[in-house]
Amino acid sequence: MTFHLGCAIWAYKGWLGELFPSDSRAADFLRLYSRRFTAVEGNTTFYSIPDAATVERWATETPDGFKFCLKLPKSSTHNGLLQPALPGTLDFLEKMRGLSDRLGPFFAQLPPSYSPLSFADLEAFLTALPRDEAEFALEVRHPDWFKAPHADNLTALLERLGVGRVLLDTRPIYDAPDDSQLHSDRKKPKLPLQPSVTAPFSLIRFISHPDLDLNQPFLAEWVALVGQWLQQGTRIYFFVHCPLEERSPANANYLQRLLEQQHVPVPPLPWNAIAQETPTQLTLF
Repeated sequence: MTFHLGCAIWAYKGWLGELFPSDSRAADFLRLYSRRFTAVEGNTTFYSIPDAATVERWATETPDGFKFCLKLPKSSTHNGLLQPALPGTLDFLEKMRGLSDRLGPFFAQLPPSYSPLSFADLEAFLTALPRDEAEFALEVRHPDWFKAPHADNLTALLERLGVGRVLLDTRPIYDAPDDSQLHSDRKKPKLPLQPSVTAPFSLIRFISHPDLDLNQPFLAEWVALVGQWLQQGTRIYFFVHCPLEERSPANANYLQRLLEQQHVPVPPLPWNAIAQETPTQLTLF
């Protein structure tokens, strides 16, 4: 599978009755989610490192082909320089081995305080990662990473090491009219979107607007890019967020429909197959 679609999390009670059957238990959310979407952006590991039993359960509850794209722990990326945190990072990666073929790319989200002044530290950290055993992606948030010459230097580094560039698209929540619904997610940085592929895959984080129609122009751009990159042989992991988490699955499904309408060669979304198979109640009269 070269295209994976999902949300930032898998456990959300607000999805009961839409994504999940209304009587679902929280303990079943991962199993249900993984049979509706094909990947998840694992934000949970940013805050807490799961034990071996939890990792084993994640692997056994999910079907073949499902992918976890796990975020490196906060302790690895948000305590100043990256090199001192390398032992802890390698320990985390070792603990995640239990996911086996369920592992998608890991990604490191750097804080806005981490600037190009730390380029040598970043280069040493990325070089030391076991890139022959797992795939990695990087998300930068300091504005200078998007300016010359730092943008070119970063791209060259990532291409040389085969590390992906996380593409964070916050345009829908910043370009739309001011709305109190968006207040919680406008803490995400307003940064330029510089679409580029630096590895055999691309990891996209799309921060969607709760109003589906306001996402249309941005999703149209992504449909074209996804089609182009898939044609070039790039694997794509596309994750849809929303300030109103209830709407994330529907917004992701909308992207799926747009891709299919434009005949982009993406696999069917399992969620839609389940919806079609759900029997309607028969009556005697």
